[in-house]
Amino acid sequence: MVFWAYLLRCGDGSYYAGHTDNLPSRIGSHQAGRGGDYTARRLPVALVWSQEFPTRIEALESERRIKGWSRAKKEALIAGDWARISQLAASSGARPSTSSGRTEVGAESATDLPASAGACA
Repeated sequence: MVFWAYLLRCGDGSYYAGHTDNLPSRIGSHQAGRGGDYTARRLPVALVWSQEFPTRIEALESERRIKGWSRAKKEALIAGDWARISQLAASSGARPSTSSGRTEVGAESATDLPASAGACA
């Protein structure tokens, strides 16, 4: 079985990270307003990035990492700009990440995702 981590761009410009074992069905649910309260209140939504994982735990871990990333780092992921992701990860040690409510220094790591990540949709 294959699992997916994914990133949606919501109608208000925000991003939503999730994971699933059936990407087309889950995206359809989000687009129909049944995918969760956050996306239902921010329609329309569009899939902007996804990656396959061999296990649910790996997809979930990827989702959780991405949720803690800055907007700039998420946009670099969408663009497949690994140099920018690394640059943003290296510079994050100077300031805490607050995008997920976490405040520890170095919340973003250069090793957050494998270099092969990223099928943009």
